[in-house]
Amino acid sequence: MKVLNMKLSSGSGGVKAFFDVETSEGFVIKGFKVAEGKNGLFIGVPSEQDKNDKTKYWDRVQMPKEVKDQLTNLALQEYNNHSAG
Repeated sequence: MKVLNMKLSSGSGGVKAFFDVETSEGFVIKGFKVAEGKNGLFIGVPSEQDKNDKTKYWDRVQMPKEVKDQLTNLALQEYNNHSAG
């Protein structure tokens, strides 16, 4: 698994960066984000706004906890490399 196209956000909100992921099989999944929460940085998976309830979003990618933990470590390392300079 690889983190691709890490782009720092220019906005002042909680989203700090956007990135894509390439799986070991070669699939590219677009639309991940690094965000700042009350407990620190975390990754958000691609999501879609509910058509009937504009306050709800649905995750478009599901993954086991172990995979999400691995992706979180890779993405935050890449984010720290980009934001450091």
